[in-house]
Amino acid sequence: MLRFVSIVCLLTPLSAQWIHFPTAGVPRTRDGKPNFAAPAPKTREGKPDFSGMWWSGDTALPCPESIGGPKDCAEKGLGLAGQQGAGLTAPTTNIASGLAGGLPYTPWALEAIKQRQADPLGDPHVHCLPSSPPRGYTLPHMQKIVQTPGLLLILNEYNASYRQIFTDGRALPEDPLPAWNGYSSAKWEKDTLVVESIGFRDDLWLDMRGNPLTEAARVTERIRRPNYGSLEIEFTVNDPKAYTKPWTVTLHQFLVMDTEMMDEICLENEKSVQHTPVNK
Repeated sequence: MLRFVSIVCLLTPLSAQWIHFPTAGVPRTRDGKPNFAAPAPKTREGKPDFSGMWWSGDTALPCPESIGGPKDCAEKGLGLAGQQGAGLTAPTTNIASGLAGGLPYTPWALEAIKQRQADPLGDPHVHCLPSSPPRGYTLPHMQKIVQTPGLLLILNEYNASYRQIFTDGRALPEDPLPAWNGYSSAKWEKDTLVVESIGFRDDLWLDMRGNPLTEAARVTERIRRPNYGSLEIEFTVNDPKAYTKPWTVTLHQFLVMDTEMMDEICLENEKSVQHTPVNK
């Protein structure tokens, strides 16, 4: 579902929509432009505040200037390139695209990928199903982070979904029911939030290539906000069923200004799958 389609279909005037509401508390340069290089905001506890609207900084689809800038691209679902220029890599297609030597697959994973690539329509995302946490940072869907003293909540515009990262000191469950997002508990190491996640489903895709994430996985995220306008998320995947050793990639998010969440319900008027080449 493109934001552009959603906007066209709305019956109320655009002036009434929150997608044009100005972001509060933005640091600015002398000429009045947002200063994305300014220091990251802090919480009352003195920790970096990750709150805000975020978009993948690794998208393979940059936002042309002719479209009208990042805000218009966000509303039209055309992808954003970030404040620094074009997209960095293409983890949407292959999460390990920037990893030297590629991923250390087990024989099981090689066979699983072979089967998945033979049937691209088996991708859960194609069928409007949820994404794994690493993949959620790479897809062209708006995410909103709400940070409280005991909980970091990630709201995804895609299918109005959510993910909870608890920072209240709770232990991970011993026998969790397999879930799309798994179960996440985190603690601070100086200005880095270290998130440990387990309890994933056994059939998750990390990207369009079909790289797997299984129920044996333990995922460690190290989330930083190096400046006002960006997030860095270092992912380490330890999944002995799919990979012979742990591996690490770094993903990026950048802040989106002057907009808000909208409904992006994938199954509502979905017409894309019937036009894919493999389905003709």
